Amino acid sequence: MTSKSEPVPLSTTSQGNLKFVLVCVFIDMLGIGLVVPVLPILVGEFVHTRDLQALWYGIMGAVFGLMQFIFMPMLGAVSDRVGRRPVLLYSMAGMCINFLSTAWAPNLACMFIGRVIGGASSASMSVASAYASDISTHENRAKSFGKIGAAFGLGFIAGPMLGGLLGSINLHLPFYVAAGLSAANFVYGYFCVPESLPEARRSKFKLTRVNPLDGLFKLARREDIRGLIIAFALMTCAQMMLQSTWVLYTHFRFNWSPGQNGAALFCVGMAAAVVQAGLLGIFIKWFGEMRLTLIGLASGCITYTLYGLATQGWMMYLFICCNLMAFAAGPALQGIISKSTDAARQGELMGSLQSISSIGIIFMPLLGSAILGEVSHLPANDWRIGSSFFVCAAMQAVAILVARHYFRTHDMKQAAVKAVQP
Repeated sequence: MTSKSEPVPLSTTSQGNLKFVLVCVFIDMLGIGLVVPVLPILVGEFVHTRDLQALWYGIMGAVFGLMQFIFMPMLGAVSDRVGRRPVLLYSMAGMCINFLSTAWAPNLACMFIGRVIGGASSASMSVASAYASDISTHENRAKSFGKIGAAFGLGFIAGPMLGGLLGSINLHLPFYVAAGLSAANFVYGYFCVPESLPEARRSKFKLTRVNPLDGLFKLARREDIRGLIIAFALMTCAQMMLQSTWVLYTHFRFNWSPGQNGAALFCVGMAAAVVQAGLLGIFIKWFGEMRLTLIGLASGCITYTLYGLATQGWMMYLFICCNLMAFAAGPALQGIISKSTDAARQGELMGSLQSISSIGIIFMPLLGSAILGEVSHLPANDWRIGSSFFVCAAMQAVAILVARHYFRTHDMKQAAVKAVQP
């Protein structure tokens, strides 16, 4: 019998369990991907100018992020106490209601209701990451995160493309399809996804762990990985601004339709899947997690700048294909951070990291849409229209400097410890 003080061995079916949760993440992201090229255009149906369209879409993104920020640490802590499976099921049901309420919305106020529900239930990525931590060894944890990232990317391979095609028929149709997929995801999860966290490895639920700011405060007190957390926050905020302004930017600058944006996001998802499912292990073997993080951040910094300078729509496709290394930076950095925390608190850690993403979702759509709204009246060939992407590049550049300083200091400390050991 295994005592509670001893580590609980991983299940012999852990590989099968990971496949189950990867399918759940894929279906969940497929549903979300369906609406990405459509939602900003749908907001435009209720306003009359481009700057108002950018403003209200940014506000909706901020509302989603605020609810996610409030509820994500709570759901991560709950998953540490009751298990991952019930929280995943809750998330799937909430996303279904979110899509239906948006599809039925007759005005902006009703659309906000859907964003509130969606933000309060969007726990799939953080809990899925904790699920992967439960069933992975210390050595292959980064690869497991990469597979989850690949499932996320595969959802965006099919989702935006399908959403763009459906949106060309009717702007509301992708939301109905996404609701149906979320319902199917719930049924699949209920019958097929096993629990990953044994009773012996669960931790007690404490009110202090459901405070969304508490998770950030705990991360702030982690002096051992503070530099990594800052780099992760900057990288995440840059990604959030890119994601929140991409569709409107291409719509304003290149007059792209939902179908054209779906095709571009298809390429993004394909690139992410190729790297995170097929090449991540090779990259880690070649470069190591630390060097891979720096290379990926540098690739992203350059690409953000090129996105903002693009004068023709076809250039965006070229830059996406040249940015493969950037898709490896997130899993590599997340793997380094995860290795610093014990197994019983992986859900709390992933929830806290997701809170950083939620902070980004609160402020980055507001900042990005404000910048985009200010330049939306400029001619399509004016370089200033890409200002939001230039800000993303600046944040990524700072992340490189912070991460590089941390890795260098960390190596020096390790060398000093080895020098004094007998």
